[in-house]
Amino acid sequence: MLLLGFSIMMRSGLVSTRRYCSSSAIAAKKWIYAKVFKGEPTQHNFQLEVDKLPALKDGDILAQAEYISVDPYMRPYMMAYPAGSLMIGGQVGKVIDSKNASFPVGSSIFGQFGWRTHTVCNPETMKKDQPYLLPSFGNLPTSLALGVLGMPGNTAYFGLLELCSPKKGETVVVSGAAGAVGNHVGQIAKNLGCRVVGIAGSDAKCQWLKDLGFDEAINYKTANIFAELKKAAPKGVDVYFDNVGGQISETVIKQMNLYGRIAVCGTISNYNTAIEKVSDPLRQMVFKQLKMEGFVVWRWNDRWMEGIEANLKWINEGKLKWHETVTEGFENLPMAFIDMLKGGNTGKAVVKII
Repeated sequence: MLLLGFSIMMRSGLVSTRRYCSSSAIAAKKWIYAKVFKGEPTQHNFQLEVDKLPALKDGDILAQAEYISVDPYMRPYMMAYPAGSLMIGGQVGKVIDSKNASFPVGSSIFGQFGWRTHTVCNPETMKKDQPYLLPSFGNLPTSLALGVLGMPGNTAYFGLLELCSPKKGETVVVSGAAGAVGNHVGQIAKNLGCRVVGIAGSDAKCQWLKDLGFDEAINYKTANIFAELKKAAPKGVDVYFDNVGGQISETVIKQMNLYGRIAVCGTISNYNTAIEKVSDPLRQMVFKQLKMEGFVVWRWNDRWMEGIEANLKWINEGKLKWHETVTEGFENLPMAFIDMLKGGNTGKAVVKII
């Protein structure tokens, strides 16, 4: 059952180097991509297995998952993996055994460990997706390392600021606005003095966006988006942060101003279904001299902590609010993933493991 709200958990007092758990004594669990996705994922696409962990070698750590992320990108990315692969994804974990002085027992870390309860690895020999120690979040929960203080937060921060350069007084439109990235983008734009319009999938989500400070919000399931956007953005659209693609994006692009900028973050409208047919956007691109650029956040890996620190500063100043949809239990990971892809989450969707 989905639990909406805030999970506030203290994470303090890191450094202990004693070992208090052996990897060989743990019954680790993992979720396997058992059947290739066709249309919307179902429980039949996943299989729960028990994993045998190796003994730790010098430089290794044993991490226990505390929170695991479910994100839209997992749906298209898993299509590149064969059936039988471990489900991909980030997690916040606790180091419960260590032979690595840089990762002492008791420290909280982020790692791209996938859907598994326990992981043995040597962080310093991993060529990519290296785990990292979480900076201090103060009284904030470590689960935020999967959201506003992690990949989604940095996606919003770098995607909007680096690709769109919004200016005070401009109009910014965000699709998928009630998701982990979308609501964050809108709040950053408001901090910069922009007029912000969000597009989301329910009246409740639209009201939440207004509570966050969005100037207007449009329910794409019930409204005439073209007509409502004309009202919400009477001077046209200068910046569009696109999380959904398809007909919504076609509608927004038609109302963009000269020299408008578009950041393409995702195309969730066609992750589970056939790709929507839309009119050729190049006419708009040419005559309005628009700039459109797709991106994945990993291009800013060398500036990762910059984004986290900037977002943490905004939170501490009361300029950035966050919300999580929390599902309890490792066994409920597939259900949380399926529900998230159907728009069942408000803000960041995470699964609490322990």
